[in-house]
Amino acid sequence: MRIAIITESFPPDVNGVAHCVVRVAENLVRKGHHPLVIAPESAHTTTGADSQFRYPVERVPSVPLPGYPTFRLGLPTPRTRRAVARHHADVVHLASPVALGAWGSHVAKAMDLPMVAVYQTDLPSYARAYRLGAVTEAFAWRWLRDIHNAAGRTLAPSSATAADLHAHGIERIWLWGRGVDTERFHPARRDERLRAEIAPGGEVIAGYVGRLATEKRVDLLAAVARLPGVRLAVTGGGPMEEELRKALPSAVFLGERHGEDLARIYASLDIFVHTGPFETFGQTIQEAAASGLPVVAPAAGGPLDLVDDGVTGYLVPPADGDALAAAITKLAADQRLRSAMSEAARRRVLTRSWPALTDELIDHYAAVIGAAAAPATMAALCGSCGWPTTSGRGPAACAPRCANSAPATWRPATTRCSSSPGATGATSRPRRAG
Repeated sequence: MRIAIITESFPPDVNGVAHCVVRVAENLVRKGHHPLVIAPESAHTTTGADSQFRYPVERVPSVPLPGYPTFRLGLPTPRTRRAVARHHADVVHLASPVALGAWGSHVAKAMDLPMVAVYQTDLPSYARAYRLGAVTEAFAWRWLRDIHNAAGRTLAPSSATAADLHAHGIERIWLWGRGVDTERFHPARRDERLRAEIAPGGEVIAGYVGRLATEKRVDLLAAVARLPGVRLAVTGGGPMEEELRKALPSAVFLGERHGEDLARIYASLDIFVHTGPFETFGQTIQEAAASGLPVVAPAAGGPLDLVDDGVTGYLVPPADGDALAAAITKLAADQRLRSAMSEAARRRVLTRSWPALTDELIDHYAAVIGAAAAPATMAALCGSCGWPTTSGRGPAACAPRCANSAPATWRPATTRCSSSPGATGATSRPRRAG
């Protein structure tokens, strides 16, 4: 199969979209397929760097995003169509489509190529986070709806995201999670020397890993940084770094880390804390779990599927710094509890490998190639809260997050969720459309 992956971001950029595209493309090659990656020119030099990949990478002209100069927006040029045609693509994969992805959608339609659109960036929530107003948020939904409804399938990374997309008029939604490298991210990489550098007084180490940007709400960790007997370690970079260093003077800032170095940092923490309330998935949560860490995260978006509250960590009210601090206080005081959650967290992600998730993705490709438009399916939607529940054979009850736990109501929908909103683990192999 020949796949043209049109992505908004790619290495040397460091973010979830770029990471996902790299993992998918390398696994497609291993399975005998032929991906092409079309990506914006990076803010950093890439001369010769793209030759490290075992698949072709086509760069297109780009401009910096206002207020975030390290993130580049790919421009609509004929180069995209020429690259897709030269590759003889069977299917177009739109990776978190916004700017270049919108142009890629136009190109695919003009060439009569089937598309799979992978939803990853919660643009409307970012509009709220940056206080851009209701009009901007509504425009973001309209823009995304036009892109995704042109695709044969939209792949949502979590049940909460699937429900949100469905509520805003996006069609043909399927669940597709993300893989994690459980060999790289492993408790055995714990480094006592690094721990001594971060917490020379032997404190319990609570750590955050991710971009330092407004929407990530890392500022909520101020209460955590003040906890006695707890040392806060922050790994990552971004436009808010200088401001956060001033707001969290007692925290240890480790900068951007990658590969084995990042895995060593994860394994050397005692607790992982995630602050962002707008996560469609939460890849760092999976990496932390694979590293054997209990996770404290907001009860919103992707973390709802990734953290089993009270078993692998704690879910707390979004945007509540005191709640984050209270959960970490409980874990810091109880080593036996941390150990139990650590073991449970790692067990839960062992089946979420990138090869398995790529097999699911290949089935999605095959489905849109084999059908001009997938027929609407019958999805169980909770009659009380409206969330998708289990797909398949009969009425189902909503996950425990619905306080009423009312029986599901069956009605035509274009959402198919292969697990309940509260379930974790990789989704099952999707059923072929048509």
